[in-house]
Amino acid sequence: MVTIEWNTPRLSLRLLAEGGPVRLVDVTPGQEFADAFDPATYVRAHQPLVEVLTPAWGLDPSSNGGRHSGTHVGGGLRHVGHERSVEGGTEVLVVEQADPDSGLTTRTRFEVLPGAAAARTWTTVGVAPGREPVVLWAVTSLATGALVSDAVADLDVWRADCGWSAENRWSARPLQAPGLARTRPGAPGETIRGCVSASATSTWSSATHLPVGALQDRRSGRTLAWQVEHNGAWLWEVGERAGASNGLVGGAVGSEEAAGPPSLEGRVDGAYVAVLGPTDALHHWSVTVTEDRTSTTVPAAFTVGESFDDAFGRLAGHRRAARRDHPQNATLPVVFNDYMDTLEGDPTEAKLLPLIDAAAAVGCEYFCIDAGWYDDTDGWWSSVGDWEPSTARFPRGLGFVLDHIRSRGMVPGLWVEPEVVGVTSRAAETLPATAFLQRGGVRVRERSRYLLDLRSPEARAHVDAAVDRLVAELGIGYFKFDDNVTPGPGTDLDAESVGDGLLGHNRALLGWLDGVLDRHPDLVVENCGSGALRSDFAMLSRLALQSTSDQQDPLLYPAIAASSLVHVLPEQAAHWAYPQAGMDDETIAFTMCTGLAGRLYQSGLLDRMNDAQLALVADGVRVHKQTRHALARAIPRFPTELPTWDDAWVTVALDAGEDTYLFLWRQAHAEGSVNLDLPHLAGADLEVAQLYPPEDRFPTWQHVRTDAGLAVTSGPVGASARMLRLTRR
Repeated sequence: MVTIEWNTPRLSLRLLAEGGPVRLVDVTPGQEFADAFDPATYVRAHQPLVEVLTPAWGLDPSSNGGRHSGTHVGGGLRHVGHERSVEGGTEVLVVEQADPDSGLTTRTRFEVLPGAAAARTWTTVGVAPGREPVVLWAVTSLATGALVSDAVADLDVWRADCGWSAENRWSARPLQAPGLARTRPGAPGETIRGCVSASATSTWSSATHLPVGALQDRRSGRTLAWQVEHNGAWLWEVGERAGASNGLVGGAVGSEEAAGPPSLEGRVDGAYVAVLGPTDALHHWSVTVTEDRTSTTVPAAFTVGESFDDAFGRLAGHRRAARRDHPQNATLPVVFNDYMDTLEGDPTEAKLLPLIDAAAAVGCEYFCIDAGWYDDTDGWWSSVGDWEPSTARFPRGLGFVLDHIRSRGMVPGLWVEPEVVGVTSRAAETLPATAFLQRGGVRVRERSRYLLDLRSPEARAHVDAAVDRLVAELGIGYFKFDDNVTPGPGTDLDAESVGDGLLGHNRALLGWLDGVLDRHPDLVVENCGSGALRSDFAMLSRLALQSTSDQQDPLLYPAIAASSLVHVLPEQAAHWAYPQAGMDDETIAFTMCTGLAGRLYQSGLLDRMNDAQLALVADGVRVHKQTRHALARAIPRFPTELPTWDDAWVTVALDAGEDTYLFLWRQAHAEGSVNLDLPHLAGADLEVAQLYPPEDRFPTWQHVRTDAGLAVTSGPVGASARMLRLTRR
């Protein structure tokens, strides 16, 4: 038996191989394993560490199509060796396996970054010397039955559904019924053939589901959480896994004994989690590996916690350790953007100048001109791609407006959608065909745009030249990089499969972003994908902040904003605050509280406000500047659980150590009080202060300490919100 115990300062893994494939059987945070253990403890955690689906070998007879557990290659892999090391403070474990039948080899790498309590992992697949090439259809980035296999009947699967302006809709359902329906009494799941899954296709990694998930033991609360660190197609699935023959194989031919009903006696069924990048069945991905060509999966990260909040708090620590270092990570400047409920893609000099003055007056530090600044027509959609300032919109030149921004003490920024060129742009005619994603020799056209293929040197040179020119000639210090169309499964140009072509483009985009930031280390870049439809950690490991939605109704936004903090760091979660002159004070405070619950992303027609309204906005900006640095160490907690779309109360607590920043949004139809569960403050004597809106202009909400946390009673009737600070005395 091969036993691998990998102890890092904040996370330990145990892997076993007993005459079969290596299995990841245990994950323990913050401690080393005991010296001795009984392998029988993990008899149900029989999911192999790596699953490889190929057309030549497929699934074993005891498995079932449509899942990625039970591949022949995965069951045939055997331990070849493993190595522990430390690389620049990062703890590394590499596990090597080989399958004698197929000739495939796998090299699985685990990393734990300094200070992190989560592991990142991926696998590289190759072919042993002298063996034939093999076509791959799917390879897992993470596969395990650790922590979940002994509690199958008690498991809840957490998944977040998404849509444009309706992101981050978290819900949990039992793995067994209604997740997997029982097909006969006593049988687990759908005879162990179904699974609960989530996925994304094309280039929007979070358009249908978030690239994160969790399995939780509802009795103990213990949670296994994971994230897919990829800016394109992915899949994760959770299911039950048979631990013994189910009668489909084996047995004597022509036995005189009738089989009778199947027996469950002696079964040691378990559960599994499989996390993958693109696959053949779902994403048109396949690739051939040879002696000279390997294939590497997209990264995934995982950890375990004593609760949902704890597990995702540990993933937040991993994100902070893994993200690119940048000066703005310490300064966290306040950004004003002129799009949302403001200029809506129609900026002009006349509209911008008073808005710039108002943004500066309330304390904004960056001012980003959104879509349309390059367009001389009556619309901004189809003319993208050349990235040259409009002369019709700016009679004295865009530079005049940018100088006005600087004169008001702010850094100027521009919206750019770098991965597309509009059909009416010059670039659509001048760039070569090889610069575009294409199918069958035809450029992919989507909603009057062509999509660049960033594997192409010409495509990269085009967007590099635009960015470098805007920085050098106009002094741009901020970009909002957007992505509003998708190309479908991918491109067949210089690719074995369209999915593999898209994977190459996805990875080339990340390399291009690294190059931009290497050349312009002080440049601040926002990630936006038609709101938040590409809010994955591959992008956020590089870019400064993430627009969390295109939702334009301030009453609907809090549920999106609070839930986004599960997978986006608070200091990166750019929540729009778009107050308007036509709002009453409570509504202005409501939308400002949404912005304050993360990285304040200011908008709104501030130039139309009266002095009292502007002062209320300025108070919000001031509070954000006083508390923003606490965001960079805060862990999100959910005192009334993760919100659903129709919740009357939405709450989130940002735990920053001695201080917890509590946000509460009350809808007009809500009851006047709410009970908050705050286990991280159990037994603490609390000082409670209302930070926003100002107490001298707004009623103070009453609070009473409870055993569970806090009971809060609101004052006014109608939609309202408050930001409180809870301090341990």
